[in-house]
Amino acid sequence: MNLMMLLEMAASGFGDRTAVGSNNGTGLTYQQLFAEAGAAAERFAADGIDNVALVDISSPALPIALFGAAWAGKPFVPLNYRLTPAELDALAAQISPATAVVGDRAAETFGSPDGITVVDRADFLAATTQKAAAGAADPTWGMEGEDIAVLLFTSGTTGAPKAAVIRQKHLVSYILMSVEFMGAGEDEATLVSVPPYHIAGMAALCSSVYAGRRIVQLPNFDADTWIDLARDESITHAMVVPTMLARIVERLDERGETLPALRALSYGGGKMPAPVIERALQLLPDTNFVNAYGLTETSSTIAILGPDDHREAMASNDPAVRARLSSAGQPLPAIEVSIRDEAGAEVAAGVSGEIWVRGEQVSGEYLGLGSRVTDDGWFPTNDGGSIDTDGYLFVEGRLDDIIIRGGENISPGEIEAVLLRHPDVREVAAIGIPDEQWGETIAAVVVVNDAASVDDDQIKSFVTTELRSSRSPDHVVVVDELPYNETGKLLRRVLKADLGYLSGQSSTQSSTENQEN
Repeated sequence: MNLMMLLEMAASGFGDRTAVGSNNGTGLTYQQLFAEAGAAAERFAADGIDNVALVDISSPALPIALFGAAWAGKPFVPLNYRLTPAELDALAAQISPATAVVGDRAAETFGSPDGITVVDRADFLAATTQKAAAGAADPTWGMEGEDIAVLLFTSGTTGAPKAAVIRQKHLVSYILMSVEFMGAGEDEATLVSVPPYHIAGMAALCSSVYAGRRIVQLPNFDADTWIDLARDESITHAMVVPTMLARIVERLDERGETLPALRALSYGGGKMPAPVIERALQLLPDTNFVNAYGLTETSSTIAILGPDDHREAMASNDPAVRARLSSAGQPLPAIEVSIRDEAGAEVAAGVSGEIWVRGEQVSGEYLGLGSRVTDDGWFPTNDGGSIDTDGYLFVEGRLDDIIIRGGENISPGEIEAVLLRHPDVREVAAIGIPDEQWGETIAAVVVVNDAASVDDDQIKSFVTTELRSSRSPDHVVVVDELPYNETGKLLRRVLKADLGYLSGQSSTQSSTENQEN
């Protein structure tokens, strides 16, 4: 198995189709992408390196470097160009010696770390184009499934980033099991707006190549730009994170527009607020929505809530069926999912525990740290969740984020899901605050809608209408915005640090007193 197998099949099957860019003669065809990947592979092989890095926004250099690295038998390592110089140096030290393709935005912050050959993106593209025009590269590459395809550094939301190892067999098996070869029509185009260092970005590229879908890249997300590009490029497919969809829905509402060409919109990477997806379904009734749940360590998606599930839940008056809008759907056919307790024993339907997964696409391995996969192939994800009697998976968030109040485990997600239905609440995060009496108390940190205000008692009673009183927030704090990373994940660690002044104070104190202190 090798990612190049996917590109070779695409170049042979529909080489004249536009692979990347606009469909006006300025983009790269699949045959051109194949040739330029070969040119990049020759360069990488001659450089005498261990890894190929990318420190840049999305551009045609991304798929060229990705497939060129696979052709040359080198792991591809997209780094977060938004990190500080010190953070990038620390990551560079783990992948040296390497060739790094670097864009203008990251040139100064990345610098020239030891053991890293830095190549300007424009120079890299010019060289691959020139070399590809001069002659075809030798079309041979390794087919060992154990070879490393991609190294992806985790976001570090709960600690220092570590490199997840995605081997060729993991990523290729995911594509083969979830995508139909040449399944896309010539008119289909996908809009990729997640950054290169996100597993969804890697999966979107590989999936689109295998299906034969044109790839349109949006380097920096802005809701209006996303809408304009989707309209102008007749985008048929797209993937976004929940924070992106929330802003897209808001702007579509304000602009009074729809996207008639958009056939399918998948979302994932975080918890989707019910009001956002409900409004999206109303605004785009002809679009097929898919909630895709996965992790970096599982080579992307392991469970989906499909279009029919969305429509059935939206139309249902049955609370159990309606609740599926907040679920991650059901596991993919090649994936097994199990909910386990702290001892590793499987729990009954509807009981919360840790999500464990098993399948060919599951890696569960970290560079220099080994594998967390058990001897019988199961990977404990550190995500909490439950599976209902109909097989729908409900993801409750990272186990590290569980609030333990008076010995009771409380999922932040269930509190957040309730408060997001409050008419004045736009965003919310529930976090645990250290407390001498209770161990932890609950703080609800909310962002309110424009010109709205919330009363502490009102927020607390709103929660108790659906949940036990022990799950009602002890503190309510209003902020202008919540901290997210670039892929839409809430940075609870940052939020807890910002609200550290609540630590150790009695849960009977009001939030107003806390803020004044």
